[in-house]
Amino acid sequence: MRGRNEKTIRIARQLRVNQTDAETVLWNRIRNRQIDGHKFARQVPISGYICDFVCRELDLVVEVDGGQHNESAADAARDRRLMEQGYKVLRFWNNDVLENIEGVLRVLHAELSDRAARSP
Repeated sequence: MRGRNEKTIRIARQLRVNQTDAETVLWNRIRNRQIDGHKFARQVPISGYICDFVCRELDLVVEVDGGQHNESAADAARDRRLMEQGYKVLRFWNNDVLENIEGVLRVLHAELSDRAARSP
């Protein structure tokens, strides 16, 4: 897909306004370069998909999912497509973000550190 897709951009903007509680909790902990200076954007369109959070400098996508995503074939296909483009996809369940945000941040910090160490 080339160029801007205005429909996808409109949907992404709408999703930013209507975040889930779990997305809001995580966003408040990763925005403004709070994890080792890494910048995240939210509800980012990539290849026709809208990713919850993206660290573009390290090609890391973070998804926060509810139960409807359990063993989703669509999510697996989406992850494959993003990985083909060089992105690493981390998925966290809503309840993990809401009940164990420190654990989620530890995993995220470890992945960011690992990717930063391997990037040129």
